[in-house]
Amino acid sequence: MLKPHPRDPARWPRLFTLLLGLLLLAPSFSLTQFNPATLANPDSWHTMAGFVAGFFPLSTQGSFLLDVARETITTLASATAGIALAMLLGAPLAFVTTRALERHVLAAEAASASMLLFKSAVRGVMVILRGIPEIVWALLFVRAAGLGSLPAVLAIGLAYGGMLGKVYAEILESQPRELATALHLQGASRWQCLLYGLWPQALPELVSYSVYRWECAIRASAVMGFVGAGGVGQLLDTSLKMLNGGEVSTLLLVFLLLVGLSEGISLCSRHALERARGGLYLLGGGVLAVVASVLWLLPGWRDSGFDLSAIPRFIHDFFPPDGDMLAELVHGTLETLAMSALGTVLAFVVAAVLAMPAAGRFGSLLKLASRLLLNLLRGVPDLLWASIAVLAVGLGPAAGVLALALHTAGVLGRLFAETLENADHTPELALRQSGVSQVLAFAYGLLPTVFSQWVAYTLYRWENNIRIATVLGIVGAGGLGQQLYLALSLFQQHKAASLIIAMLLLSWLVEQLSRAWRQHMA
Repeated sequence: MLKPHPRDPARWPRLFTLLLGLLLLAPSFSLTQFNPATLANPDSWHTMAGFVAGFFPLSTQGSFLLDVARETITTLASATAGIALAMLLGAPLAFVTTRALERHVLAAEAASASMLLFKSAVRGVMVILRGIPEIVWALLFVRAAGLGSLPAVLAIGLAYGGMLGKVYAEILESQPRELATALHLQGASRWQCLLYGLWPQALPELVSYSVYRWECAIRASAVMGFVGAGGVGQLLDTSLKMLNGGEVSTLLLVFLLLVGLSEGISLCSRHALERARGGLYLLGGGVLAVVASVLWLLPGWRDSGFDLSAIPRFIHDFFPPDGDMLAELVHGTLETLAMSALGTVLAFVVAAVLAMPAAGRFGSLLKLASRLLLNLLRGVPDLLWASIAVLAVGLGPAAGVLALALHTAGVLGRLFAETLENADHTPELALRQSGVSQVLAFAYGLLPTVFSQWVAYTLYRWENNIRIATVLGIVGAGGLGQQLYLALSLFQQHKAASLIIAMLLLSWLVEQLSRAWRQHMA
């Protein structure tokens, strides 16, 4: 029999790391006004149970279901038209900015200073496009030119256009360059080097990422109704404000079905790419979907009164940004960071607990139940969780913490469970056979092999949650988003400009830190 070590040799470093983390996290509780004691209060659970009971039974009125069906189609059409616009924008941006087609890369020729300056400027535009969240773009278009689905399409097109431009360029840069170099040396143009040297081998990855972004666009389009940009979200916003729980639960079910539909189509699209002529069929289906989407949305665009000519005047009112609100910007930024950090930590705890039954460690029945719960948590968009949390705990950053914790717990729980299922169980089994208890065998045999991966997933989600936390305030959940929504509601465009700049800087900083962290880990 193995003799247990009299003490854990790593206990003091672990304890120090834990205490340091708690010390850094402590200010988040005061900044967000989130009180963990309320989670253990029976009265709070009784109040929450009464709140949840108001969501049943589901609303099945014919007129309401007809509205739901119409707005669901509008949501899908907005996402499809938006991603088509994003591809039309992102492809040229990638062609202009990718380093895979630069002269000094293909043939060791010196690049002109003017061309480098131009590409840097274009990359800066791409940072702005993707740095402003799509829900903020939609809010700006609604405030500038009117309600309807067109702001949603334009918002997805601009935000995802910046994302696609960046990722398309990186995909091209990751391809072997021998053929493109040979074509360049034979006098081929930049366009010919792309079309015949890089495009054929990069096409599957380009299509796969585009389909993934379309899946994300459906989720984004579904919540843009909260700012007046049409779709299912607009119905949900109305139902929440009217406290009609039956309609809310019906719409929540629609949200989950939309997410399942998008994931299913995404999976079928990837399988299609693996078959002969599958890419051609996928392209044809995509074109038909875009045409059908535009035809569906066009009557609404004509009747919405959307005024494109008002946008230049609206932009003019943003300059110059308000330079006298530094204290507000600092407070909003700290509140946003606190929401993201605390929500991510709570999500880690919940995900770690749910991951064990979700990995099948306590039987098939608990595995099924926990997996369904995780699907629900991650299937409901974070902005929707924030709207529900505002009703449950009131306005402010505490609702943002709760929303991030719920949504992120669903994402991390699934990842943690898959990590447990794929891990090497030999050390745990060896400890169990030597007489160690099940808890200690897990803690010392299995957990150390997966914990570093859990931490990596959590840090990645924290990076995403910082961006998400900047916009949760649009529905009243604190942070920079709440300040921006208030400024735009009061027509204080100068303040709104300063807040948007703060969002851009925060997004850029997070991106740079994430890149540096990944390079260090590599």
